[in-house]
Amino acid sequence: MTETHQIKVSGLTVDVVRKDIKNLHLAVYPPAGRVRVAAPLRVNDEAVRLAVISRLAWIKRQRTKFTSQARQSEREYVSGESHYFQGNRYRLNVIYQAGVPRVAIRNKSTLDLTVREGSEREQREKVLLEWYRLKLKELISPLVAHWEPVIGVKVADWQVKKMKTKWGTCNIEAGRIWLNLELAKKSAQCLEYIVVHEMVHLLERHHNDRFVDLMGKFMPQWKLHREELNRSALGHEEWTY
Repeated sequence: MTETHQIKVSGLTVDVVRKDIKNLHLAVYPPAGRVRVAAPLRVNDEAVRLAVISRLAWIKRQRTKFTSQARQSEREYVSGESHYFQGNRYRLNVIYQAGVPRVAIRNKSTLDLTVREGSEREQREKVLLEWYRLKLKELISPLVAHWEPVIGVKVADWQVKKMKTKWGTCNIEAGRIWLNLELAKKSAQCLEYIVVHEMVHLLERHHNDRFVDLMGKFMPQWKLHREELNRSALGHEEWTY
């Protein structure tokens, strides 16, 4: 049983989700600093309100951190732009020539994007995104294979797609996970954290105490990886998790 509604606390809009859990959990999510409280079914709104008030200073610090977080302007896919791969920053170098479009990393600092003469922005973007997709799949496959026996689950299928509001999702009934294409730009630790996060959902659907315990068991440093993901430069779209 899950109940969801909103309350106002000192000018803040707070999402309240009541679940069959033991303890109250308060979280602030990037990029806009959304405040969410997961509360046991027995806890009323007044108790939630008091909990939020007691953490107002911390909430304000978190929201300030998110609003000052680095964001990239919308990409035009032209030479000189900064683009990221596995947490590293690269300078884009667009090369126009005949032949098959391709992408290559050069000198650990440059991302060569080779496209045909006259290629428009959308075509340049498509070539780079397809490269990201290929590279991300190459990174995900061994991670899933490694973590399946550790966690004790079997991933029936996994896919990569562009998502605007989630780093990953899990269809528990089908045993399928989806991972955000944007993760190709994040560090190896962040990617592994999201893979593990979604695989643990095959054991526990909700973000409850059991889920937190399982994450701590399989990946003791998972909160540090989550913080790194939240601190990393955001794309033009406002990605959240």
